[in-house]
Amino acid sequence: MGSPLTGYHNAPIELLRIETNLFDLYIKGKPFHPTVETLQLHRQEGGVWSDAHFHVEAPFSKLEIQSIQVFSHQTSGLQAWKPGDPAGPLFFETQPYELVVEKESELPIVFFHENAHLRQAIKALGKKGRILSGVLNFGNDVGLSELEFRLHGEVIFRLQLEVFPSKMDYKRDYEVILREVNDQIYNLSFDFLRKTFHLTGLRETRHQSLTEFFTILQQAFGQLTQGIDRIKNAPHYKMRRESHLVEASRAKRVGKENIAFLRKRPELFAQGQQLPTHVLEAKRYMDFDTAENRFVRWALVRISSKLNELRKYVVKKKNPDPLLLKKIDLMNTQLQRLLKQDFLDVGDMKRVSLTLVLQMAPGYREVYRIYLLLMKGLSIQGDLFRLSMKDMAQLYEYWCFLKIHELLQRKYELISQDFIKLNRNGLFVTLNQSKKAKIVYRNPRNGEIFTLYYNSLPTGDGDSTLKQRPDNVLALKKNDAAIEYKYVFDAKYRLNPAYEGTPYGKKYNQPGPEEDDINTMHRYRDAIVYKDRRNGEYERSMFGAYVLFPYSDEEKFKEHPLYKSIQLVNIGAIPFLPNATNLMAQILDEMIQDSPEKAYERSTRPRGTKEYYFNKFVGKNVLVGSLREPAQLNLALTHRFYHMPLKNIADHKLLTQIEYIAMCQSRKKFKGQGNTGIEWYGRVLDWKVVRRSEITERPARPGTEEELYVKFAIECWEQRDKPIALGGQGIYTCLYTSKYMFDRASEIAELKLENEEDLRLWREARRVGKVKVQLDHEHVDLAESVLGIEVED
Repeated sequence: MGSPLTGYHNAPIELLRIETNLFDLYIKGKPFHPTVETLQLHRQEGGVWSDAHFHVEAPFSKLEIQSIQVFSHQTSGLQAWKPGDPAGPLFFETQPYELVVEKESELPIVFFHENAHLRQAIKALGKKGRILSGVLNFGNDVGLSELEFRLHGEVIFRLQLEVFPSKMDYKRDYEVILREVNDQIYNLSFDFLRKTFHLTGLRETRHQSLTEFFTILQQAFGQLTQGIDRIKNAPHYKMRRESHLVEASRAKRVGKENIAFLRKRPELFAQGQQLPTHVLEAKRYMDFDTAENRFVRWALVRISSKLNELRKYVVKKKNPDPLLLKKIDLMNTQLQRLLKQDFLDVGDMKRVSLTLVLQMAPGYREVYRIYLLLMKGLSIQGDLFRLSMKDMAQLYEYWCFLKIHELLQRKYELISQDFIKLNRNGLFVTLNQSKKAKIVYRNPRNGEIFTLYYNSLPTGDGDSTLKQRPDNVLALKKNDAAIEYKYVFDAKYRLNPAYEGTPYGKKYNQPGPEEDDINTMHRYRDAIVYKDRRNGEYERSMFGAYVLFPYSDEEKFKEHPLYKSIQLVNIGAIPFLPNATNLMAQILDEMIQDSPEKAYERSTRPRGTKEYYFNKFVGKNVLVGSLREPAQLNLALTHRFYHMPLKNIADHKLLTQIEYIAMCQSRKKFKGQGNTGIEWYGRVLDWKVVRRSEITERPARPGTEEELYVKFAIECWEQRDKPIALGGQGIYTCLYTSKYMFDRASEIAELKLENEEDLRLWREARRVGKVKVQLDHEHVDLAESVLGIEVED
């Protein structure tokens, strides 16, 4: 097992030193994360550290960068750095870093970050405020982060660094999780103005979130306003003509249209004169009410509307960022100024017409291009825009659910996938947890239905004390079982690296889940119960509960006690990452292929359960008797009784435990007379030993009147949905079996299975296909042993 480097637990050291003519910047912290060292994360082949993004920029002309020194893993100290040089990972999630800026003068230089929590963490110190200091902690945010310093509102210095995950590898795990989540549900991984961001590109989408819209708008807003200003200098217009009736003496320009006009109006001519008193005078003017200007106005109104919607959600947040609100208000103010331009005093746009003016005219083409950008979504593959992703804990929870779905979908038939219930009403997309999110599958081999639930419990399940809400629940409905077998899979972005000398390391000697999370699984299994509506009794409904945690060494974890505990008590942990899904897939397949009996046996039962149910499930309480002819069956059904010679019952004590009678219809005697096999059975109300002559429902054969018979009174005959087939065998006199086997048997030979080993083999074989039990005699009741259990096909 790996261990942190020597000196890790000492005081923080300098990771970065940048000296300029206006200020000196220092970042102190621990250059190694103990979990990263233990798991050997973020390494290339040969154990070499992966490269980390590191960029320094000084857009202010009066600021000169004099030196940059970055901590080197090779030398374990500061080393001169220049653009283009490699830099290893220095910043990790959930680890604090102290930032100190010492200004050369009393210039009002301030620290800025898009995330309000990081921005507020850096404060000015001293009487003259010449020192800026504070602690940066990126929490569970992973990716790029940009630190800015501003003077009088102008950016004078910009530092970009990269924050690495501490429990999974950046390239092998995190980027794959990000991509897989986004591939299954587009923009589910996006978040809004967190502590880190990722570079993104454009893509087509019909479901753009406000986060994507604002990210694109920030980048393009300056070009938008410049485009409108260019249009203002030379707006598109149409020349229109209007004709007015004026006195002929005042008309300045008279067109040919007066000929037709005056010909139809002779009243405009005075009597005796050839000149009209009034004529039409045409005037031309510029009209800005064009399709292009209507489009520009419509686009600005729509952008303003989305900004107002964005502001509404920001205000609802706890402690809204005042700088963000100021930025939104400033954008909206500029949009309202632009909308007041004279050339935008036009009517409503009824449809978008793609004209040459929109495509080519100065200003118009810029507005149209930006409008198209704003209607697009963002893809995590690209480097055009900066967009925040959800924190690792939330992202890992989403990925676990979607990956379980993917593993199941590979082998089993998908019936419905109404789990995509997304909440698109906020700043970014989330899975809707207010409704039941579930996916339903079918096993093509046996037709069994099972369901995967996300952040909700199956119908009927709940709690009798405190509310429980596990991440994922798998509910299996198995054939020949009246109940569902349910299992909890709870995603926990937590890992104990088992440092040397710690209690966890001494106990387990390898990384694994936190013990608190295992205790939570015990709580889920015991606290989630089902209430029987018939009698109001509560029963535990979860048969197992498992922690899904980020760890990649599956082979090593097989030896962990908290993995072996799954076989012992059906509670434990499963490592789950993009490159570690084999154990999870194996456990899912075992659960789905388990027989109902094996699924029940996997769960931990109260002490004494085996003895309590021994007589109920193992005792032979069903007597299967033969029939002489179809007439005997009809009389038995009509009069609700069954009779047989007492001598056929070798041990008369068995009469006291018989609860059911079943009748076997042989192929020879019932050929052409209906079904063969065991079709009818009934519960015994009473029984008594009588002479054959006393059974008046069916006359006795001559010579048998004095023989002793057992007459069973039946409460009600019931018909099986599917008769127990003979399978080439039969019953000579009578056969004893348990109600448990009688309800589950498909062929008569299976009723002979008695010992636990044969029963277990038979149950598992039935999950694979049709089973044939081989006996050492053609009559089941005369057979002494089971020769074999075969699976057909």
